[in-house]
Parts: sequence; structure tokens; C-alpha cells
Amino acid sequence: MCRIMNSLLLMITTLLYSACQPSAEEITLVRQGRSEYVIVLPEQATKAESKAAGIFRDYIQRISGAALPVITELQYKDQPAVFIGNTSHSAGPAEIHGEGYFAGSKNKQLFIRGGSGQGVVYGVYYTLQTYMGCRKDAAGPAVIPTVKDIRLNGAISDLREPAFLYRESYYPPSMDAEYLAWHGLHRFEDLWGIWGHSFFKILPPDTYFKEHPEYYSMVNGKRQPLQLCLSNENVYTLTVEWFKKAIADNPDAMYWSIAPQDGGGGCTCDLCRKADAEEGGPQGSLIRFVNRVAKQFPDQHFTTLAYGYTAKAPLKTKPGANVFIMLSTIDAFRQEPLAQASSAAGFRKNLEGWEATTGNLFIWDYTTQFTNYLNPFPDYGNLQSNLQYFATHHVKGVFSQGSGETYGDMAEYNSYVQAALLWQPDADIKKITSDFLKGYYGPAAPAMGQYLDALTNAVKSTRAVLDIYGNPIYSSHDYLSPVQTDLYSGFLDKAEAAAGNNPLYLRRVYNTRLFLEYAVLQQSRFYGTDKYGYLQPDGTVNPRWPQRVQKFVAQCKTAGVQELAEGGLSPDAYAQEWQELFSRKWVKSLALGAAVTLVNPYTPEYTPKKERTLTDGLTGGNDFSYNWLFTYGKDMIATIDMGSSKTIRQIQMNFLQDARHYIFNPTQVLVETSVDGTHFNSAGVKDIPVPEEDYAVRINPYTFPVSGTAARYIRITARCPVTLPDWRLVEGKKAALCCDEVMVE
Repeated sequence: MCRIMNSLLLMITTLLYSACQPSAEEITLVRQGRSEYVIVLPEQATKAESKAAGIFRDYIQRISGAALPVITELQYKDQPAVFIGNTSHSAGPAEIHGEGYFAGSKNKQLFIRGGSGQGVVYGVYYTLQTYMGCRKDAAGPAVIPTVKDIRLNGAISDLREPAFLYRESYYPPSMDAEYLAWHGLHRFEDLWGIWGHSFFKILPPDTYFKEHPEYYSMVNGKRQPLQLCLSNENVYTLTVEWFKKAIADNPDAMYWSIAPQDGGGGCTCDLCRKADAEEGGPQGSLIRFVNRVAKQFPDQHFTTLAYGYTAKAPLKTKPGANVFIMLSTIDAFRQEPLAQASSAAGFRKNLEGWEATTGNLFIWDYTTQFTNYLNPFPDYGNLQSNLQYFATHHVKGVFSQGSGETYGDMAEYNSYVQAALLWQPDADIKKITSDFLKGYYGPAAPAMGQYLDALTNAVKSTRAVLDIYGNPIYSSHDYLSPVQTDLYSGFLDKAEAAAGNNPLYLRRVYNTRLFLEYAVLQQSRFYGTDKYGYLQPDGTVNPRWPQRVQKFVAQCKTAGVQELAEGGLSPDAYAQEWQELFSRKWVKSLALGAAVTLVNPYTPEYTPKKERTLTDGLTGGNDFSYNWLFTYGKDMIATIDMGSSKTIRQIQMNFLQDARHYIFNPTQVLVETSVDGTHFNSAGVKDIPVPEEDYAVRINPYTFPVSGTAARYIRITARCPVTLPDWRLVEGKKAALCCDEVMVE
């Protein structure tokens, strides 16, 4: 209700100012490359006002060739003028809230004023785009029309005030400082003295753990460098000392983060446990600690994360007046708005809990697939509803995490739309989308609109799940099925044709095609020798595939792809991975296509080929999402039926080790053979030691010679670790096994 009232008041205010303005005649700012206008600044102009005047002057000259003098108000002699900043010559409202701005005209004069921060700069860029045809839809040079006359028709009275205090859309365009200012966005690097998961930036374990393990969390009765012990007095003292120095070194920073590391491992020592019990969870000791530190710096703003084990609001303690809570939406799927998705029920409850305890609430949201940045991720239709929902719950700021510095699915579109909605969540989304498509794709805009609509509609019609940790393989039966992919490709074909010979628009369409091509390439690993696979039925590589991969990698580099997943492969490393697949010898196992029976179930979301994974002829790679039989927390006991008795000499299988995702080697592998499926004989057993700390991803092969044994059935028992190793011990997590491929020779 408050959001609706605020929007209504803003609309009424804007209309009132518009109604109060006399009908202005046309402002001819430049005629035939010459101008009578001057740019007038306040006598004591701020840095932002001086910057805004410079930007306005520069763009007018680049558009028309006219160079407008910049003077102070004391030098002003009643000539035609553009007043920039809070001069005594004024128009518009008496007060502009936040980083808002006003652009208006009166008596053939133009006025651009701003609120706090960079508001006046935002106002200049708004005027350039809205009234002079300049555009900046992505990183790189702005689009600037070249004309000799600049005319502003009719009365102008535009007041814009942002709905959110902090606004960040984390995509490659935001690495361009002018793009940020043009669209009124922020970067955390510019606002935070220390950002995000910060415990170990303040007290790094490499510095302190050996001598002072008591500074770190106690987990399962043992001190471990997983998080900080927030009840330790020395941790508090060192943290305060750290911030004293950091604030002195960076006095312009607006926010300082005190937040847990990414992952679990909250401290369970007696004092921390007591605080947590009183507050309803580990968020208790966190908020008490952050409040205590923040109290020492009343003029600073501190942030902490409501994320993972600290997501819930505390029962008793409220965040301090200078403490901001950044609540994460990480557990929700993205095919539905957060306000109604069943997977977001926990988030909604947490949001309401924090809203009741503080007026300083930020949201850390996610609009990309971190495991596959290039995979089509059509949550586009929910961008507006989610931001409206945040505004309804009095959220003050949003960090919308996309693909970051690397190119990802619809990066420019997402950034542009999010920027507009972070200012005005109730804006006309169709108009925003149309405006972007026309500006960015030119004549290809209609086909690109069809492409976006088709993706969005397919997610709904196929009841697909959009998981930020998903995979194109998981979606191969719904919105990324081959039939749907062909449909999308058809729209991109139309877009290419419409772009004609324009190299800029063609390159942008080509870059957009990367997303579909990536999905096809990744799915081809899943299909293997089947239709749509990269292999021919005889197991040899499809001769078109090496060139297809080469072309894809080259386009990735053109588009600015740095990594294909969060912490993932570079384009060159991706090409190398494909070369290894192309050079891999096809082993026609005696168990190829054999039926598999499991005692314990696989994890379906990570095993799309089900039991067939072990005998499909394809071996898994470093990504557990591809061709691995994933078993969580239980032994993998698989019986393979080769259909008839065969003489075998060797059995081999691989297990994946990926500690980051809690995937470990089995503690023991037992291989047995049988003629009748009832009586089994041991063919070998291997005991595997508990690994030392090692986060590298490895594929570990295990081979069992069987010396010409006759058998129809092979049973493999892989013992799952009962507990996680101490160095990866996290409450609530179990070890997983990933096995593939069982090759019988």
C-alpha cells in the first residue's frame, strides 16, 4: 500500500509541476552549429555539479559542434542559459529526494538539478537521452546523433526519484563508469570499504589460526577455520582495530561489511551457542557482534549477510541504527515471481521477519545461472514483479547479481531493464523493453522481441525449473528441448537477416546466438552417440563438431566471455576440454547399453540419464552435472546385466572428487561377478584412504583385472564416507559419490 501511495504522490507531484509551468516556447539550444546559450553553475559548485556541466558541454559539442561556455552565477548576465545544479535561478520542486533529479524548462531556459550524490549527473544523462537522442545501451562509446540544430520542443518538467537507495545490476556494462552514471547505477567497489563475505578479510586464518585457533568456529567439538568465533573478546578487539585503520585509509566509503564466509560452520562453543539459543539461531551471535562493532563507529554504515545459516531474523536483538541487513534470495527457483514461488517461501518468511526488526534492508538477488553463464536463463518476465515485491516490503537497496565482468545470457538487456526498474519498479516494462531492443538491435528488434517472448513462454508452457545452479542438460526435455531450440534459432535467423550488412547490429545478434549454441554444445555431450550428440553412431566424432566448437570459442572472445561459469573455464580452456573429448578413444565396452539395477537411489536432479549413466559409453568430465551417477549420502551398489555370459579380463570405473560440492572418493570399492545373478564372487577390492585437504577437481580411475572370468553380471559396491573429512565438515551436509563409466573389456 505504501509503495502505491508513494508512486501516486510522485505522479501527482510531477503533474502539478507540469501544470504549474507556463506553456514554454521551443528552446533552440543550437542553431546551425552555433549557440547563444551558456551553462551556469552555482558560485560554489559541488564536484558533481561541475562534472555534470562538463558532460553536458561535451555532448552538445559532439552533437552539434557548438561549444557552450561554462560560467558561474555571478558572471551570468541574463542571456539564454542552461542552469545546472542548485543555482538561485531555479525551477521545479524545492526538494529532490535521494539521488533524484529534475529536468525542466521555463522562459526558454533549461534547468537540471539533482538531489544528493550523483543526482545532477544522472539528470544530465537523462536529458541527453530523452531530448537529444543520445544513447548508451551497453559498455563502450555512446551513440550520439550528429546535427546542426538542437531543439527542445514544448514545456519540460521531469522529476525522477529512485525507489531504492542502493541500485546495482552486476553485468559487464556496469564495468563502464559512464554506463553506471547514465543509468543511475552503483558498484559495490565504489560504495563499500569491504564487501560481502568478509570475516576472513578481517581476520585471515593464514595469519591467526595456527597461534589462535580459539578465534575461529568450533564445529563438532573442534576449532576449525570455517567462520569466526563471535563470542571471543579478542576477535572483537581485533575487528575494531582493523576497522579503525580501514576507515582512516578509506574515509569516503559508505558501507563496511561484517559477514560470514560463504558456507556453513558457524561456531558452537558454549558462549556462541548460548547467544544463538536466545535468538533462535546463529544469526543471534552475528547480529550482537555486528551491533557491538558498529556502535564504535556511529558515523559509519555497516552491512551483514542474512544468508545460509544466518538467513532468519533474530528473536530479540534488533540491528543497530547504522547496521544494514542484506538478505539473500539464493534458495529460490526463478521460473516464477518470488512473491508466489513455493521455493521462495523461506525467503518470504525471512523477509517479513527482517522487515519487522529493521528499516535498513537490502536484497542480494540473482538473475543468472552461475554454473553456466551463457545458458539461456529466461527469468526476464519476473524482473519487474520481483523488484515491485521488494519495494512493497520497504527494501532500501538491491544487488542484482548477474554474470559480473564476464558476458552472460542477455547481459545488456538484463542490465538495462534492471536499471530502469530500480528507479521506478512500476514503469512500463513493455516500453522499456521496446526502447532497449530498438536501440541495441536496430532493425533486428522485432525478431529479437519474438526470441525473448518465445523463451519466456516456453518456460511457462513446459513447466520448466530455472535453477541458478542448473544446467542445459536438465532443461533438454522442456524449454531447451531440440524442438524449442530450433524455434528460437529461427527467430535469430530472422534477426540476422533484418540486421543486413550493419556490422554493429549483426555482431550483437551473433553474440546473442552464443547462448543457444552453448546449450546445444553442452547437450551434445549428454546425447553422445544418440541424435543431437557430438558422436556418430559408431563412436567417431561428428566431423562438423570441431569447427563448430572453434567458431563458438572465437565468438566468445569477441563478445567478452572471460569464464563460462562462476570460477569456471575460460574460452580457451573450454576449447581444450573439447579437444580432449575429440581425442578420447572410444572404448566399446562389453557392458555398453547394459541394464543397471541400483540398491540405493541416485539423485535425479544430477543424474538425467538415470541408471543408464553407467553404461552409455560416455565418460564424465570435471563437471558433476555431466554423465555422472550421483548418489548422496549412501553407498552406490550397482548390478550390471550384460545380457549373456561373456569372458572379461578387466573392469574399470571412474569416481569424481570435488570437495567444493561435497563429492568424495568412496572409502572402499568392491567388484563382484556372477553367472546367474544370485551367486557372486569377489573380483577385487580397493580400500581408499581419507583424503588430505584438497579442493582440486579430480577424476580417479580404479581398475580391476579379472583374468578371463566368464560372467553375465557385475556388481559394484562403492562405500560412501560416513562423515565428511574434518577440513570439509559442515553441519547438515553429507558426502556424495559420483561414478562413471563402468567399462568392461
